[in-house]
Amino acid sequence: MDIAKRFAQNPLLSPKDLKASTQGLQIACLLNPGVFTFNNKTWLLVRVAERPEQKEGIISFPILTATGTRIIEIPTNDPELDASDARVINYKGTDYLTTLSHLRLVCSDDGIHFYEPEGYPLLVGEGEQQAFGIEDCRVSLLDDTYYLTFTAVSDNGVGVGLRTTTDWKNFEKHGMIFPAHNKDCAIFEEKINGKYYALHRPSSVDIGGNYIWIAESPDGIHWGNHQCIIKTRKGLWDSARVGAGAAPIKTAKGWLEIYHGANGQHQYCLGAFLLDINDPTKVIGRTEEAIMVPTATYELSGFFGHVVFTNGHIVKGDKLIIYYGAADEFVCGAQFSIQEILSLLK
Repeated sequence: MDIAKRFAQNPLLSPKDLKASTQGLQIACLLNPGVFTFNNKTWLLVRVAERPEQKEGIISFPILTATGTRIIEIPTNDPELDASDARVINYKGTDYLTTLSHLRLVCSDDGIHFYEPEGYPLLVGEGEQQAFGIEDCRVSLLDDTYYLTFTAVSDNGVGVGLRTTTDWKNFEKHGMIFPAHNKDCAIFEEKINGKYYALHRPSSVDIGGNYIWIAESPDGIHWGNHQCIIKTRKGLWDSARVGAGAAPIKTAKGWLEIYHGANGQHQYCLGAFLLDINDPTKVIGRTEEAIMVPTATYELSGFFGHVVFTNGHIVKGDKLIIYYGAADEFVCGAQFSIQEILSLLK
């Protein structure tokens, strides 16, 4: 059941709307923005994925090194190259991303028309654990400090990095707070019984699966007491993997979380679950059907089609405005009623 009211102006942002960060690179796609309000504006922290212009017979992609961006070129007929996935290639037994992502700030006065403000930095990968870039940032506001949890990617694996800021110009870096293999980390925007809480998604290829977990922390940096709370469901739209969206929304009935799920065909939809207000390790409801399904043209075809994926929203009373990545290429917006989502929980 798709209950999303998509913005008539979608897509709000396309690759052509922004300039590449570095000469010699071009923007392949815009993805999955973190969302927050600051200085009375709506802000998106957009994931910008770049690569060199592709030439006939060669696959080329960038990685970060200690001295800057390096371009790797591999002939497409090399027998040690596996380029069957648009997002990841394997060469001589090592995985590489086909694009290099950084995070870019854009803002809007009306929540629809976004522009790049002057004087704000690009957020780029730094150090060995972010050599393949940083991706899919969630932004949580606690006590006037913004917590940025993002996916840090390198040939060592995929983990969760954290930076904090109060002004979006100066950032404190806290390294990797969840080691590989982990992503989809969203910190609650309120302490519960004096503790910080976060949703996260460790992955297992053998026992277990791609499930949503919850962790607690005394300081927002060091995390423990991990518990698995949401699993995939065989035969349903979220049968292959699930992952948290943005910070859970506090409602009278509990903490409402919008999450993504994918099936075996890598089609991504959105659903919701509800956590107990005083003990967020307890799940008290979950939608059986997806609340948003890829149906619009810009969601069905793009860099990687049949995808709606969110890690950012704005709450205005009963109105939930979700900003989402469509087909791994465009940034779009949709509106929901929180009460309607709550009514669908089983």
